[in-house]
Amino acid sequence: MTKVMVCGASGKMGREVVKAVHNDTALTLIGGIDLKQAGEDLGIVAGIGALNLPVYASLENALVKDKPDVIVDFTSPAVIFENAKTVLSAGVHMVIGTTGLTEEQRNELAAIGKEHHANCLVAPNFSLGAVMMMKVSAELAPYFPNVEIIELHHNHKYDAPSGTSILTAKLINEAKAAAGAIADEDLTRESLPGARGAKVDDVTIHSVRLPGYVAHQQVLFGGYDETLTIRHDSLSRLSFMPGVVLACKKIASKPGLTYGLEHYL
Repeated sequence: MTKVMVCGASGKMGREVVKAVHNDTALTLIGGIDLKQAGEDLGIVAGIGALNLPVYASLENALVKDKPDVIVDFTSPAVIFENAKTVLSAGVHMVIGTTGLTEEQRNELAAIGKEHHANCLVAPNFSLGAVMMMKVSAELAPYFPNVEIIELHHNHKYDAPSGTSILTAKLINEAKAAAGAIADEDLTRESLPGARGAKVDDVTIHSVRLPGYVAHQQVLFGGYDETLTIRHDSLSRLSFMPGVVLACKKIASKPGLTYGLEHYL
């Protein structure tokens, strides 16, 4: 049985992770970390009734009291890097759903994990459908001269563009480069000034932040007198839980730092 703790246990994603881990027979939930509700019962915090499991005020307290095999982190970009350094330095595997880590920071975490024999997964998206959307987008990329991404999320999401859209764009760019394909300059346009947009190499990303959305993405390919759109919709946070559970089960067998859930499938 793999022992799991959840960091950010009282957040919307954290509560769903607590439920998913508790309900999986191959995982053992042993506690949570959340300063806002420290000292409370983890099951009460998650809304599933008392479990007699603690919510710790900090990672340091949790790791001293009961060392898990894996810590799942859904906190915020402001704290994720320090959280990850603490967990990996303690020799504990880490599944990270929090966005905001730079490539330089991921490289540093990889070195820490290697030194302390702790593996790490950084996944911009845990939805299996979203992973398939990214995979298919990369496969299609060499055949279309132009592509743009529209990603839509709830208005409380910290970052724009999303980690999913950035990873999708990188995979598309890599696929184009490997195939020797380039964008058609006559059809490519830059983001308009003042728009919530960003460029990842040749791919423009448009970000929408409105109440009512969960996580949605469209990848729009443009050819000559034709378009092709791939769309994925997460209708609730439950769509991310199979990926989180899978990551907790497999992380011990995946050495080093892995970027993207697709490598676990």
